[in-house]
Amino acid sequence: IYTRRSDESEETDCLIEKNAAQFSDLVCFPGTVLRGCCPARVQLAVLMFFGFAVVYALRVNFSVAMVAMVNASDTKQVLNHSVVRACPLPSGKDNSSDPFLNPEGTPQYLWDPETQGWLLGAFFFGYLCTQIPGGYLSDHYGGSIFLGVGVLSTAVLTLLTPLAAQLGPTWLFALRAVEGFGEGTTFPAMMSMWTRWPPLERSRLMTFSGAGCTLGILGPALTGYICQTLGWPAVFYICGGVGCIWAVFWFTLVSDDPRTHRWISQEEREYIVNSIGPQVCHSWSVPLLPMALSLPLWALTISQMCSNWSYYTLLTSLPTYMDNILHFDLKSNSFLSALPFLGAWLFSILSGVIADLLIEKDIFSVTIVRKLFTLIGVLPPAAFLVAVSYVGCDHILAVTFLTLSNSVGGASAAGIYMNQIDIAPPFAGFLLGITNTFGTIPGVVAPIVTGYFTEDHTLAGWRNVFWVAALINTVGVVIYTIFGSGKIQPWALTEEKREEDE
Repeated sequence: IYTRRSDESEETDCLIEKNAAQFSDLVCFPGTVLRGCCPARVQLAVLMFFGFAVVYALRVNFSVAMVAMVNASDTKQVLNHSVVRACPLPSGKDNSSDPFLNPEGTPQYLWDPETQGWLLGAFFFGYLCTQIPGGYLSDHYGGSIFLGVGVLSTAVLTLLTPLAAQLGPTWLFALRAVEGFGEGTTFPAMMSMWTRWPPLERSRLMTFSGAGCTLGILGPALTGYICQTLGWPAVFYICGGVGCIWAVFWFTLVSDDPRTHRWISQEEREYIVNSIGPQVCHSWSVPLLPMALSLPLWALTISQMCSNWSYYTLLTSLPTYMDNILHFDLKSNSFLSALPFLGAWLFSILSGVIADLLIEKDIFSVTIVRKLFTLIGVLPPAAFLVAVSYVGCDHILAVTFLTLSNSVGGASAAGIYMNQIDIAPPFAGFLLGITNTFGTIPGVVAPIVTGYFTEDHTLAGWRNVFWVAALINTVGVVIYTIFGSGKIQPWALTEEKREEDE
């Protein structure tokens, strides 16, 4: 299954026989300066950060813009539903008022809650299809092309969203699904790329890169303002354009491997090559049967799927909760919907730094670190979600508990979301494709389930939504705590490494 690269020069050796200690002064993230410029690994992390910010903004702005796209009052009249308010309207508002104040001429559509649920979940139907192929191909050809094309294709298709909405919900569903198809390669590509960079810095580099997702989720904080001043179509034109600009920088500055990087210094190249050890070259064969029988891999897959349920529930449905239950205007809605993800961004970056320190100083094993941060990132958020369901119409407590739930959940970034690269570095992209495929199922199902529970816009319906999310989270973390592992699995070792271990 494994082969070594043929060595043509000392610089491209899979293992450069030098003492890594002489380069220890270079290990500082972020802020290290090598030969007067930012280290290549930091450049890569920063570009990934903004890349994921772009794709997540492209993904989640739709859920906020949906509030402005739907003519809610006319929809209720068409459906012959009486307007039932679970919570009283703020002073100064009445049942007939339009809180969105769309610019004149901005189109709105008569989409019932079920249609909205399908449209919110459409992205994930396509997203499911390219996770595993994207990871498999990224492990062989490098992840930069798949990550770059994934972001660029999503950006270009986002520009067509207003046209698809005008043509009808079927066209919009199809467009969103194709967007997901293109974006599905991005996370496996990221995981595959980081296997070629310093192992002792992976937690902080990867959590910083992935934290761009949370920054992208903060994009909806501006969505409400854009919708009310320029109209909701401008949201998609602006975000799509930014994604196209990012792609220019990505394809210009990024390389998959430090050995072939055009802008890296010699010192940093040698430090990285020396720190990762012998470079394993991937064949087209993968140990599928041992993977299928691996308890740590199943534990990781199930727990990631379970923890994503509450994440996707909030990601896609929180703006609807803020609108239908708490009755925030669109500007406040978009800001408060983004607030929980700002906390998650801070927690995820901090957890990556702490996790690396715990591992580097041998305070805990990798296994214990991953389980510890998974427990912290899953159980308290589940409790806070349940708390939300019982505060009723108390705006302050509801927003506080929602913010705490998602913020503390960011700690799991240094837990299960790092674990693929721990248990099987040579197959990290492929494994992330597997786990993220299962982890995306909640993205398809959760909005539909939420639409079913909340069709009548009652507090009892939303209580069911939050309880289901909390229970599913708890099941996942229990399974991971019992069966999870941070050790490289035997089926992921080279033949030489197996002989050494024996």
